[in-house]
This record gives sequence, structure tokens and C-alpha cells, in this order.
Amino acid sequence: MQPEPQDWRELLGNIISDSHEKQRIAQELGVRTITLTRWVTRESDPRPQNLRHLLNVLPEQRELLLELIGEEFVDFTAGAIDDSSKDVPSEFYGRVFSARAATNETLHFWSICNLILQQAIGQLDPDRLGMAITVVRCMPPSNGHKVRSLRESAGQGTPPWSGDLEQQAMLLGAESLAGYAVTASRPAAIQNILQDRSPLPAHQIPFELSAAAYPILFAGRIAGCLLISSTQTNYFLSPSRLSLIQCYTDLVALAFDSDDFYDPQDIDLHIMPSHEVQRDYFYNFRYRVTQVMKQQPVRNRQAEETVWQQLEEELLQLPAT
Repeated sequence: MQPEPQDWRELLGNIISDSHEKQRIAQELGVRTITLTRWVTRESDPRPQNLRHLLNVLPEQRELLLELIGEEFVDFTAGAIDDSSKDVPSEFYGRVFSARAATNETLHFWSICNLILQQAIGQLDPDRLGMAITVVRCMPPSNGHKVRSLRESAGQGTPPWSGDLEQQAMLLGAESLAGYAVTASRPAAIQNILQDRSPLPAHQIPFELSAAAYPILFAGRIAGCLLISSTQTNYFLSPSRLSLIQCYTDLVALAFDSDDFYDPQDIDLHIMPSHEVQRDYFYNFRYRVTQVMKQQPVRNRQAEETVWQQLEEELLQLPAT
């Protein structure tokens, strides 16, 4: 019978003596295998975020790990397992309300969204392990149609994603997790996109291992969703973390005008082509915007909206795959 480990490092050392398990743990934590060895040999200490994630990666040893880690790191208590358990700082609400009251109408949506996303990503990914947060909004109906697609708009990320995700924005539909959340008007999450066998749709982007989508609601109507992608598996398990995401989603709703919200019966999402297919249509986006502005006396944002509508129609005409 194997003796009881004296500390969490010895326990981890016993576990990673299996090379396959060592590789799995390193991949899920987003670290190199040599880093695990250095933790075991006391050459380095893991970040608090890595220790917290280690508890999720090794659920069978969770209770023992928590006890042993607490013996070495006194501040690592059950209440500190999830660094996302903190609420949205109260003073930040004041900043959002002030921005909403003072920002020019033209910049209203983008200024408030970027303010909120910057705060959210700093709190949800403090160790910059890899996260992308995008505001996905309903495409305004055209020609009497219902809402047929969703548009990725304001977005921010930490490596391996770029800081500003707006330039990579494309259209989403019923094939996506965002589409499911908007159609159902309720949050949805996938903990491991590579292994998850749930019926939820998943339109995986590079580096994404888990994802969640939270509908942006007001008085029973919906404007889109907040879409969060993580490089970590099982990122969306913690109830306190999900509660924090809900708070930020509610704040994002303040960036929208009342006309941006639609009745649930007006949502009829179609299946949109893959991002690979869409890139061939978006590559000359700026040129098309310029052409619209030459043809019509409109501002840049209005011209962009026109091009988005044109692209949606073109993509919807493609054969379903």
C-alpha cells in the first residue's frame, strides 16, 4: 500500500509519474511538462490560478489536494478557490453610468462595451491564460425578415488572441453556441469542446477549449449575447464565476438602445457558413464601405451597417453545408 503523501507536491509527483497523465495535466493547465516537475521539486511555485485549476483537472484528488495545498499556502482556503468569486467592483458601476451619460451618441455602444470588456477580462483572466470576450449582437432584420444572423462586434482578448477582436468579426447563426443562447434566451456553456458530447452546437475557433454564451436581455427582449472563449477546459464550472459573467452581461445591456432589442418570436436564425468561407467575403470589407460612402452621403458607421447587411444576404444565399 502506497504511503500517504506528505504534501501536495509529493501527491502531484506520484500522479505525474505516469507520463500520459503528466502530459494531460500540462495541456489542461496550459503549462509545459517541465513546469510540473519544477513544482514537485520545489524549484518554482505555481500561480494561484494554476493551483485552483489543478483542483478541477484532478477532481478525484480534489479534497486531499485542497487540504495539502492549504498547509503550504495558508491563504489558499476554500473561499479562495475561485478568484472570480469577487463581485464587480462597486466603483466600476459608477464609471459605466458616467460613461453612458456623457458619451456621444455615435460612440455610445463602442465606448461602453470596450470599457466593460476591459474590466471583465482583467477580472476573469487575471493570469492571462487565454480568453476572448465578444459582444455578439442581433443583425437588424431587412426587407421585413426576422433576425436571421448574429454579428460579432466589440471584443477583447488575451494571448493567444489579439487585444482587439473587432477586426476579426464575422456572422454567426443557428450553428453556434451564441445562436443557441440567443434563440433559447438562456445561458449555455461547453466545458471541453474537443470532448463534449452535449447537443449544444459548437463553432470552435483556434485555441478555444471551453466557451459560454450569455443572452443580453431587457424586459423579456433580446439584443444578442456575451460570448466568452477560454484556452482552459472546465472554465465555466464555478457558480461564482458564472454569476460574475452574468453581472457583466447585464452591464453590457446598457450599451444598447431600446431598438436593438427584439422579441423572442422575431429571432429566426439561419445556419451561417464557416469562418473560413466568410473570410473570402470579408477580405475587402473596408473597400466596400468606402464605395458605399462614395455612392451615398452617409457616415462611416452607417456605411458599415449597409455592408454588413449586404454580406449577410450574400452569405445566406450560399448553399447550406
